[in-house]
This record gives sequence, structure tokens and C-alpha cells, in this order.
Amino acid sequence: MSFSRKQFALSAIFVALLATGGSFMFLHENADAKAAPTSAQQAATVDISNVISKTITDWQEYSGRLEAIDQIDIRPQVSGKLIAVHFKDGSLVKKGDLLFTIDPRPFEAELNRAQAQLASAEAQVTYTGSNLSRIQRLIQSNAVSRQELDLAQNDARSASANLQAARAAVQSARLNLEYTRITAPVSGRISRAEVTVGNVVSAGNGAQVLTSLVSVSRLYASFDVDEQTYLKYISNQRNSAQVPVYMGLANETGFSREGTINSIDNNLDATSGTIRVRATFDNPNGVLLPGLYARIRLGGGQPRSAILISPTAVGVDQDKRFVVVVDAKNQTAYREVKLGAQQDGLQIVNSGLQAGDRIVVNGLQRIRPGDPVTPHLVPMPNAQITANATPPQPQPTDKTSTPAKG
Repeated sequence: MSFSRKQFALSAIFVALLATGGSFMFLHENADAKAAPTSAQQAATVDISNVISKTITDWQEYSGRLEAIDQIDIRPQVSGKLIAVHFKDGSLVKKGDLLFTIDPRPFEAELNRAQAQLASAEAQVTYTGSNLSRIQRLIQSNAVSRQELDLAQNDARSASANLQAARAAVQSARLNLEYTRITAPVSGRISRAEVTVGNVVSAGNGAQVLTSLVSVSRLYASFDVDEQTYLKYISNQRNSAQVPVYMGLANETGFSREGTINSIDNNLDATSGTIRVRATFDNPNGVLLPGLYARIRLGGGQPRSAILISPTAVGVDQDKRFVVVVDAKNQTAYREVKLGAQQDGLQIVNSGLQAGDRIVVNGLQRIRPGDPVTPHLVPMPNAQITANATPPQPQPTDKTSTPAKG
């Protein structure tokens, strides 16, 4: 009986040892299995690019609105019935083109009446002049009194004055008749007719606007420039027209239109810290319209060497900006950078990188500084080029812009 208990105890110990060894082997294998993914993570494949080093000109970008150089409300200068509208809404018109016609018949009659009065005044002048000459001859022989001479002279002067009034009346009547033909004072794009045929329009104070007209051959682009840009680029130029300025529309990615600075406001807005600037741009095809959103690029600095990277390569750590640099041993390193403005879809780096550096452009979330990586070299991503499937528009050169043609 004692032997059986010893045998049972030995068997239990043996089974316990087997269980312990199996658990140890299981835990060891499990630890190895967990360690394997860690090694794989440390050798993550990431996209890297060489930083771009090239000569650039500093540009500042602003937003503004297009404004018409000439904006005119067309109002009647005489009262009468509107009998014709000679344009299509929204069409382009030239200076002198007929826009509206007011019934001219009352004004033709008035002109005829004034001309008749002029003829009568001219006849009266002829008569009084002849009578004065006759009396002047008779006064020498004392055939008439001095009083008759005075009356004749007064009649001649009165007739001459009436002649001048009659001529002015004819001129006024002729002008009123011309005003029945309302023409375009400048070339541009016409709005819609606010008054239809058959309505009576009135002249004078509070006259109704018949339509509006804006010039389109050249347009203003007004925008607000910050104080630093004004001091750096504009105030140092003796002639503001020498400051290069380019424009693009809301549906464009480039700045293909070149213009000139037309005017600069005489004071800085203390609240916003900006000053209003107005540039002039040609519009030969009439595509641009007042009120359109305008993207403005303003420059003028001397060309300089710069490092450019994709904005997607920049990480944010509170108030700091950083990139991950990959060295020759494919080890990653954290690098703080100071950024400038964007240019052509790329970010200008003022400090922190140098020519020849390789940076991670895709996969920042999969790595940490010091991790080894498997680099995959790709071109520097450019969101502007990617978003625009069409060929890029011409970009401003480093040359000083030429004034827009007048």
C-alpha cells in the first residue's frame, strides 16, 4: 500500500513537470511570434523623395475681386415715350451704338418751332438795322428827332438779343432731339433693359435707370496687401508699375494673366494691417467680368536658391513643423523645419533642410524617428499638378513685368 502511494506521487510529479515544460515552450513560441511583427514594422516600406533645390522668386498670393474701370448707369436726358430697344441683354456694344429710342416727334416739332422763331428774329434784325441806318442819315439833316433815333437804336439792340435767344432755342431743341437717341457712352458689356417699349420715361432728378454699362477691355483687380509685403516689395519701388503682378481665376490653377499696379491707397488700415492695392489687367476677349473672384500673385524680390518639398511630407507637433529624413543607412530622423509660402503647389523651406536630403513623403504614420525603413524613391508629390489633369498654364517668370497695354 505504501509502495502504491509512492508510485502515485511520482507519477503526479512527472505529469506536473511535463505540463510546466509545455507551458514554457508555448510561451516562448508565442513571444517569438509577437516579436516577429515588431521586426517587420521596423523595416516598413515608405515613399521617399529628394528635396527640390532650385532658384525661385518670392511671391505672395492674395484674393480679390474684379472691378470695371468704367461703370455707367444709362438714364434718359429727355422725357417721352420709349419706342425701341436696340440691343440684346448682356451683349457687347461699342461706343456710339444706339441703345434706346424715345419718340422724337414732339422734339422735331419743337425744333421746327424754334427754327421758325429764329427766322423771324433774323428778319427783325434786318428790319431794325435798316431802319436805324435810315434814321441816322435823316438825323444829320434834322429831318427826325433825337428821340426817334434813340427808339431805332433800342429796337436794333432788342432784335439782336432776340436773335441770340432764338439761336439758343434752336440749339436746345436740336440737342433734345438728339437725346431721343440714347447711345453707348463707352464700349463694354450692356446689362438688361430695365424699361420696355411703350413706357414713358422721365428726365431730371430721380430719372429711372434704363440699363447699365461696364467697360470690359480692361479691368481692375482690387486686393488687400499686408504691411510686410507693402514694405518689402511695393514701397521700395519708385514706379509701382514695375512690381510684377499676375492673376488667375477661381477655376484655374496658374496665374496666366499679367498686369500692372494701377494705384495704391494713401493709408494703411490699422484694424486689419493691410493696404488696398489695385492692378489693371487686359481683357481682350471680354471673358473677364466685374465681380469675379481673382487670385493675385504679387512679387518683386530678387531670385534666390530655395528648398521645396511637398506639403504632404510635413508633420505637425503642437506649434512645430517637422519632416522625417532618411539617411544613407536608411535610418529615419526627426528634423524640425521652418516653412515659408507655397509656390506652384510646393512648400518653401526656409531652414532645416539642405540640397540632397531625402525625406519621407508617404507613410509618416507607420514609422518613428530612429526606425529602419525600406525606401521607395518617388518624385516629389505636387498637389497642384495632380489636381490639374490639363497641361499647366504659363507661370510668371523672374523677369520684371511689362505694363499692360492701354
